[in-house]
Amino acid sequence: MDESILGRLGRMMTGKTSRWIVIAVWIITAILLTFTLPAVNDRTANNAADLPADSASVVADELIKEEFPNSSGLPALLTWHREGGLTAADLAEIQYISKELTDNPLTQQSFLPPLHDIPLPALQESVSEDGTTFVQPLFFKEKTGTAILEKNLGTINEIVSARIGSDPFKVPTDSDELSLRVTGPVGISVDATGLFSGADFQLLLATVILVLVVLLLIYRSPLLAIIPLIGVGFAYLVTSPILGFMADHGWITVDSQAISIMTVLLFGAGTDYCLFLISHYRSELRTHESKRDAMIAAFKDSSGAIAMSGLTIVISLLTLLVAKYGAYHRFAVPFSLSILIMMVAALTLVPALLSVFGRASFFPIVPRTPEMEEARAKKKGKAVKKLKGSGRIGNWIGNIVTTKPWTVILTCLIIFSVLAGYSSQIKYSYDILSSFPKDMNSREGYTVISNSYSPGELAPATVVVDTDGKDIDLSDALKGMSIVDSVADPVTSKSNKSLQSYEVTFNINPYDIEAIDSIPEIRNMAEKELKAANVSSVDEKVWVGGQTATQFDKRDTVKADEFMIIPIIIVLISLLLLAYLRSVTAMVYLMGTVILSFFAAMGLGWIILHYFMGVDAIEGTIPLYSFVFLVALGEDYNIFMVSSIWRKKKTMPIKQSIREGVAETSGVITSAGIILAATFSVLATLPIQVLVQFGLITALGVLMDTFIVRPFLVPAITALLGRRAFWPSKVTNQQVKQHDNL
Repeated sequence: MDESILGRLGRMMTGKTSRWIVIAVWIITAILLTFTLPAVNDRTANNAADLPADSASVVADELIKEEFPNSSGLPALLTWHREGGLTAADLAEIQYISKELTDNPLTQQSFLPPLHDIPLPALQESVSEDGTTFVQPLFFKEKTGTAILEKNLGTINEIVSARIGSDPFKVPTDSDELSLRVTGPVGISVDATGLFSGADFQLLLATVILVLVVLLLIYRSPLLAIIPLIGVGFAYLVTSPILGFMADHGWITVDSQAISIMTVLLFGAGTDYCLFLISHYRSELRTHESKRDAMIAAFKDSSGAIAMSGLTIVISLLTLLVAKYGAYHRFAVPFSLSILIMMVAALTLVPALLSVFGRASFFPIVPRTPEMEEARAKKKGKAVKKLKGSGRIGNWIGNIVTTKPWTVILTCLIIFSVLAGYSSQIKYSYDILSSFPKDMNSREGYTVISNSYSPGELAPATVVVDTDGKDIDLSDALKGMSIVDSVADPVTSKSNKSLQSYEVTFNINPYDIEAIDSIPEIRNMAEKELKAANVSSVDEKVWVGGQTATQFDKRDTVKADEFMIIPIIIVLISLLLLAYLRSVTAMVYLMGTVILSFFAAMGLGWIILHYFMGVDAIEGTIPLYSFVFLVALGEDYNIFMVSSIWRKKKTMPIKQSIREGVAETSGVITSAGIILAATFSVLATLPIQVLVQFGLITALGVLMDTFIVRPFLVPAITALLGRRAFWPSKVTNQQVKQHDNL
């Protein structure tokens, strides 16, 4: 970006009148948007589809819904349990609930087995073998909103509580009293929404307090700690209603998980941008008596890097728009828009605020020029205090990386290679229940079912075949599979007599990898049976639906998105780095170090999660999420540090520019990295394992970039390459001679 343009922008942000206009525009915009548009939190859709409409499991579920309506819909598994054994009176209560919900159906209720019409002795046969548990299925229409489902479960609670005189949802499952838990897809959906809705305010409050405390510790200035939060706050106030408006018009779909992570990203990255500007401003206040001149100079030095860093993240996040997996796709617009607006705030609102407060922003440690310090000391009759040399640790690191680059590079590569090696040992899971706290209603219900019945009762698979009118029964073949516990009698479609449906119950957790891996086996077995009966085109006449089939398609879709999006991100960021730095060499090693850091973060995260926290597998979507954030945010720090080196190498020897660039940026990038890692670590405090895992791995990656890649590895590579680090940019002969002599 041309300096004259940056100078004009800096003057516009800091003029006596224009700075107030900038502040007023932000205030008016935030107020108008807040009061005229809906907040994004009010427009979340937590049951939005994650899989494309042409996915095999989605097609199968649609077919099942049309051809076998009594077995379709969203199932809620009402799990009744008494540790000492269910009594005849308990079963009578279950029959009462069945009749009550049949006579007075709940909103969007689609099907309920008529247990009240079954004789009590016959009903007794459906109780678990140990006599402690009975599972009562209740189906709701597809795409029923989570709010409606939650209200329906509340109604069930009220009916049962009024009937038996106590709240069975609060009775411990190991009690001799009658307890009730709702699990299955409905229970899981309601619990997931409850977790995120409760986490929103907790996450926001914890993030704000954390950032405020860290800023106070770093700058020891109350006002300076508040100014970045004001910038982030206004960015959030503008972003939220815009996203709410877009969601309200159906342009985008947002969920609670995306908004939670967006909040963390906004505070972490937004505070970083403010710190980079503040750091330059403080430095310039020590050389400029005029606070406006200091801000103009600081703006010229930092705005290009801030804009470049913001665009890097925005473009990286926008690549998620090409994802087929819905959760990835839903992240793209909220994340990229929030960073874009935050970048604009860091380049407009924050400079205007700093120019208003000037040196008072840093009170009580006010930066002044040497002349101002001398005049102030004379006025007070005291000796002038010598300004301490800035960044002793940064100077030491600068000397190390320029005098012993091979030692630094080999040490870093050994550490990262060992950690990256552990990333190949990571096991992945698609079991949503494992993300829930153990005392969550739906997870407790699943535990009860697993202990009393086959664990597959939670989510049976449905196999549908088109027999072409031939007399075929797949029951025995399905029962013969090692992973199958039981198969219900086949059901024939009323509208198409050639279609048969089989409900298959697994003998393991239907969300386990082993169960997911069995979906192709089930399909192949069904096709083989049809072929044996001389049915033609068998590959078009077998459908497998249910949660396990959905998880199989989820895994395939997630892997396909990783294979497509990761290369796109690498190419786009590489092109941005090339355009900004005009160096092919720098682009290659900056991208390489960040990618290596990502794999090291995954490996270290696995070591901590698996060996110290007892996690057997991490959620399958985490690698792509972590890659997008760590590569984009990691390049942020590289850009700020390398920008300083590139700027200094125009007027000094290369090694000296590296030493001074490292020393100049070490403090602010370390502070920014700590804040960003701390904000992501807030996710680890939530009772949702997928966010714990994502927050931990991302925080570790940020810390590695902050304390290893940026201060040691990248400068050491730059020092080792010398003028070749800038190729094809030109380095003067004088600089080359000076570099060789140092």
